Amino acid sequence: MEQTKFKWSLRERSQEKTAVLEYFTEQQARRVQRFHSSFPEYQPTPLRALNELARQLGIKNLFVKDEAYRFGLNAFKVLGGSFAIGSYIADELQEDIDKLPYSRLISDEIRKCFGTRTFITTTDGNHGRGVAWTANRLGQRAVVYMPQGSAAERLANIRAEGAVAELTEMNYDETVRYTSNLAQKNGWIIVQDTAWEDYTQIPLWIMQGYMTMALEAYEQMPVKPTHIFLQAGVGSMAGAVQGFFANVYGSACPLTFVVEPDKADCLYQTAAANDGQLHNVTGSLDTIMAGLACGEPNSIAWEILGHCSDGFISCPDYTAAQGMRILGNPLAGDRQIVAGESGAATVGLVTEVLRDQRLEELKQALLLDENSVVLCFNTEGATDKANYRRIVWDGAWGQE
Repeated sequence: MEQTKFKWSLRERSQEKTAVLEYFTEQQARRVQRFHSSFPEYQPTPLRALNELARQLGIKNLFVKDEAYRFGLNAFKVLGGSFAIGSYIADELQEDIDKLPYSRLISDEIRKCFGTRTFITTTDGNHGRGVAWTANRLGQRAVVYMPQGSAAERLANIRAEGAVAELTEMNYDETVRYTSNLAQKNGWIIVQDTAWEDYTQIPLWIMQGYMTMALEAYEQMPVKPTHIFLQAGVGSMAGAVQGFFANVYGSACPLTFVVEPDKADCLYQTAAANDGQLHNVTGSLDTIMAGLACGEPNSIAWEILGHCSDGFISCPDYTAAQGMRILGNPLAGDRQIVAGESGAATVGLVTEVLRDQRLEELKQALLLDENSVVLCFNTEGATDKANYRRIVWDGAWGQE
């Protein structure tokens, strides 16, 4: 379906339980959280109840998990990078990650056994910063490449963590291939949140790392959600969170919808085609939602999302911009949430659907009404402050 540049593809959940879900159980999530909680910087991020906004929109509740506070890095991505690097070290040493908390990872014993390695990745900013931060904390090296058009502030933040970081003249997926080739050539370890042939273990660890966020939200929610909206680039975060909630709620899992920018909607395209194949989006991937500007789905994530999600929505950039403004300028009684372009995508989608009468068909399709309890994730704060001000202060990216 299509209306005012929104497209959506709804689907019935599969009756068969995909095998990959066994990696995203509550037990696994608690194991991941124990690892993260061993870092001195760990604190659960807040869950905000936007009661006045929910009332204005005509739904029962709207909750936003605010990842702008994660480890002081302004985004959730460090959860995946840190758990993957920790798991890689554990695997190399034939140790159990449960026995390798932060205090032991930085010990002379582990440094003597593991040595110093180079971890390399491609990023739009947040993932690379998390990898660089983790490598820095653990006495390792990091090399980071960013696609064309990446924000200067995000590049500077990565370099501030001691990483070698450079911009390329390629899009995200092309940069991933370039990074992979460098890793093979130099014997470096690539830490990427998307999978391809013969490269699945580290992406799986990254996805598992994201479960700390899902587990915290699950424990913080005062009521069970009826709807969960998850933004997606390659789909790793969405797949991890969907996998966790599919396990803890089983057949009673809340309705879950995946939201993407219309210029990089590879999961929507895959769902709409419904032919058993992954569908890539090529070209410049020109969207303000830089963290979601990925054209090739993560096959592991799709295995979960294709089985467990209720629909995929492709939306224009003004949706995210509107979400940023609404969260940044709260109604009396609600807390302000500073959300970056990718972070605000789902709240932007929900508010547009509930406020724009032209989207009534989509509202009905999503089963949003006065009884709806909605959970969204603000996956990043203002990681590009100049662009944040252009959107929120100057009204850039108004409704098209």
